[in-house]
Amino acid sequence: MQEFFKNYYWILTFIVEGTAAVTALICYKKFKFTPVKFFIYFLIYVFVCEFIALYPRLISNGILSFLKGTILEPGFWWTTLFWCIGSPVFYMFFYQKIIESVRVKKIIKVLNVVFIAFSVLTIALNFNDFFEMYFSSILIFGEFIILFLVGVYLYEMLQSDKIIYFNRSMYFYISACMLIWLLITTPLVFYGMYFNTSDWNFVILYWQVFFLSNFFMYLTFTFALLWCTPEKH
Repeated sequence: MQEFFKNYYWILTFIVEGTAAVTALICYKKFKFTPVKFFIYFLIYVFVCEFIALYPRLISNGILSFLKGTILEPGFWWTTLFWCIGSPVFYMFFYQKIIESVRVKKIIKVLNVVFIAFSVLTIALNFNDFFEMYFSSILIFGEFIILFLVGVYLYEMLQSDKIIYFNRSMYFYISACMLIWLLITTPLVFYGMYFNTSDWNFVILYWQVFFLSNFFMYLTFTFALLWCTPEKH
């Protein structure tokens, strides 16, 4: 099992994300007049960025050998930008489109500015680490923002007539999946210091949890895109 995850973890993850991205493209016409179209863009963005994030493997294989020994070789900087920062910024934009409370929308705008400022300041003060590691502070801050957004949306749904047809709502599936995914994966961030090749048992467990979480989330997104009906917002 260890050898399997060492060799195929990234390929399996890439296939699952690719399935969601291709399905999103197929379903674009159905949702192009709703905020779901922005989520479709996001799924394609994640797929493309994950593909680019594989470049360290091309360095070790010799194709990009000219980057070997440079600060760009590890690839942490790219994941920090496109996922740790990019993901919360997208979800703040997305939930501003579907949350109805004017007060909450104002709070989201403030959170967006604070989060971006915090991220830039953290990177500026720890610039060398930017290329050598993930910033758990940025990651945790971003994930708690997404939890807040998901919680507000689900609360609004419970307080409105939307709850009647929640099983056909793309927004519900997005929110429910993100809630479950974050509750499962966020605790692992606190154990990131143990993620190294000196403890392969933890590394494999870490990969298994993330793969199963991603598998559940992206396949649910795939199902929801095919199953749900467009909502006018």
